[in-house]
Amino acid sequence: MTFQELASYFVEPLCIFDLKATSKRDALAEMVTTMCEHGGLKDRDIILEMLLNRESLGSTAIGKGVAFPHGRTLAARDLSVVFARSQAGVNFDAVDKEPTHLFFLIIAPPQDRDSIYLQALGKVVDLIKEDDTRNEILAAANFDEFCSIIGREAK
Repeated sequence: MTFQELASYFVEPLCIFDLKATSKRDALAEMVTTMCEHGGLKDRDIILEMLLNRESLGSTAIGKGVAFPHGRTLAARDLSVVFARSQAGVNFDAVDKEPTHLFFLIIAPPQDRDSIYLQALGKVVDLIKEDDTRNEILAAANFDEFCSIIGREAK
């Protein structure tokens, strides 16, 4: 998967630039609600429960202010991605014990023969591994700025 292909999964209604949640559960709920309202997914409670179960196995917050909540569910027909940013930060049980500011929620169906889900997850990890890129995403004022950062990486 290229950065350009990854960028195609980000759509403005699925980007939250001012996440209101202050807890892990509330952050996941806010992102899942957005995904269900604007991304065509149903079964909000099933998706949220799946994510909470996944988090109970170990936090998807990798440190440096970033988390990748993710999972597969029959409630999804296609890969769906939500980007969320919390300026204040959320205690997401990160490995470095620091607040999490950037969230990339990835939901996929169980039948994903081409492993698009894993490719997208890997590409998002590649996107944010550089401090400068993370800081630019954290400072992006809107969807267009966010997309320009991802688009720049595609070149």
